[in-house]
Amino acid sequence: MSSLFECADESQLLTGMRHARQAIARGQLVVLPTDTVYGIAADAFSPVAVAGLLQAKGRGRQQPPPVLVSGPDAMRALVEAVPDEVQTLVERFWPGGLTIVLPSQPSLSWDLGDTEGTVAVRMPDQRIARELLEETGPLAVSSANLTGKSAAISAHDAQRMLGDSVAVYLDDGPSSTGIASTIIDATALVSQTGDERVVRILRDGAVSREELAEVLGDALEPAPDEPTGDPHAHVAPRPPVDPRAAFADALKNAQDEAQGSA
Repeated sequence: MSSLFECADESQLLTGMRHARQAIARGQLVVLPTDTVYGIAADAFSPVAVAGLLQAKGRGRQQPPPVLVSGPDAMRALVEAVPDEVQTLVERFWPGGLTIVLPSQPSLSWDLGDTEGTVAVRMPDQRIARELLEETGPLAVSSANLTGKSAAISAHDAQRMLGDSVAVYLDDGPSSTGIASTIIDATALVSQTGDERVVRILRDGAVSREELAEVLGDALEPAPDEPTGDPHAHVAPRPPVDPRAAFADALKNAQDEAQGSA
């Protein structure tokens, strides 16, 4: 039986956040507001929870979910490297509606699906989502809808589609924009050299091509007739390392590096 909490009521917000944290810790699913559309969230480091998220949406492993993070340090702990161009994008558009695909940190043994060794990361500009991320760590989050249906712009929309497959619904009113995030593939900035170091738009969304071009210039791939590509191509067998411990170590290193450069 799922529970819905009206977050405009302070007491319900506190209770709902507690229930959401507990649900994530148990490997259950939570629907939460973001700055784009409502999302369905699972512990990013629990393969069982991520599989449950995909099943709830009616998706296969070939469409792995993006990962929401509480800030740039958490992103650095999840990815292999942060190129200067990506750092500039983060400074300009985070928190906000830009999802960035990068090679994932090799030390992480998580399983988001068929990712081909990449991870799509975003820092949302929404207080409830960010408070929950601070408590839980990175969350695998996809739009809160059944595959093929419109993204939910309210918790009640999500509940009508997802029902009891979700343990907790956090209702913060209708989504302010209803526009999904822009997804870009920045993996070539890490893996390629010279003219091959380009950024591709995989999905148009909240951040426009023109805004990206202001930051990236010639590093942004010219517009095709239609943006193509899968924002998640994740795969790769990983060594049997506790992913939360590996993330904690990488996060500490990222924080130490940030302090050292301050």
